[in-house]
Amino acid sequence: MAWRGWAQRGWGCGQAWAASVGGRSCEELTAALTPPRLLGRRFNFFIQQKCGFRKAPRKVEPRRSDTGTSGEAYKRSALIPPVEETVFYPSPYPIRSLIKPLFFTVGFTGCAFGSAAIWQYESLKSRVQSYFDGIKADWLDSIRPQKEGDFRKEINKWWNNLSDGQRTVTGIIAANVLVFCLWRVPSLQRTMIRYFTSNPASKVLCSPMLLSTFSHFSLFHMAANMYVLWSFSSSIVNILGQEQFMAVYLSAGVISNFVSYVGKVATGRYGPSLGASGAIMTVLAAVCTKIPEGRLAIIFLPMFTFTAGNALKAIIAMDTAGMILGWKFFDHAAHLGGALFGILSCPPLPCLVSHPATPTSVSPVLRRHAELAEPLLCMTGVEAGDCEPMWTT
Repeated sequence: MAWRGWAQRGWGCGQAWAASVGGRSCEELTAALTPPRLLGRRFNFFIQQKCGFRKAPRKVEPRRSDTGTSGEAYKRSALIPPVEETVFYPSPYPIRSLIKPLFFTVGFTGCAFGSAAIWQYESLKSRVQSYFDGIKADWLDSIRPQKEGDFRKEINKWWNNLSDGQRTVTGIIAANVLVFCLWRVPSLQRTMIRYFTSNPASKVLCSPMLLSTFSHFSLFHMAANMYVLWSFSSSIVNILGQEQFMAVYLSAGVISNFVSYVGKVATGRYGPSLGASGAIMTVLAAVCTKIPEGRLAIIFLPMFTFTAGNALKAIIAMDTAGMILGWKFFDHAAHLGGALFGILSCPPLPCLVSHPATPTSVSPVLRRHAELAEPLLCMTGVEAGDCEPMWTT
């Protein structure tokens, strides 16, 4: 049975429907349902269509924001936290979003190296005192009864057997493990994504540049990075010194993230990044630059060895290709920024003493601190006239 077209007021009816309402025709029903006139004005009633040809409802699709980019593209990677529910908002003027990170990078790097200079100066002073304290402690240990199987003593022995570099990176590894555990707390997911992942499209730009250096979502990612850092810890601390290494490492994390910001803004590929790879690339590049003939090997393939210089060239070439071709698994721009900073930071930067054991120069920051703190510590004599200077200008 064919359907009738639209009737007078825009709604139609069929014969079957007309029979079911008492045999009335559509015209009679239309007249019966005509709205009344009150005071010369007609009230319009909207009657829901019951029969006739109805247009299929349009499927409502979620509207994608013109300025927002979700983390759906990064959902498949096990190294990146699930950010499909988080929306990032790139600035309509991308270059402006780099101004604050640029000032933060310059300011943080300057403060890091200035603090390292002061820390290094204080370490030089404390070595003389610690030398005499060590003699006293050895004498007390010789007359004090020893406890067998003491857990604290075993920890002390293990700690003393570590090199200066290994003791230095132990704190860094502990911080990374702590942040990794925080990622496992469901109620902290949004906070971790906001402050522990770096993204130029995020509302928080500066603090994640440092905090994301200690952030890992994947256990394998963290284990691989910390293994490389532990392997190169002794070499890099012997080259730079403990204080300068900390300044270089922290500054490398911020600088590599800033280079990552620049790369994302330039290519328009926004997305969260996290991990210590940028800072570790600085450590790797510094060691390979200082010792280019050193032999390196892959952890699972120790039979294949290659020189440190060739390894650095291969890594830089791979990251350059990844950045040009748009590979998204790693943050290649951050790796390149860290590698470049590592090459420039070795030999040690002139703003710091070259090595704790052989101070030969001092920065204005270090000299100013010495003038404000107290007179220079004598390294070779007791009387003021017998003192030799700690540094030369």
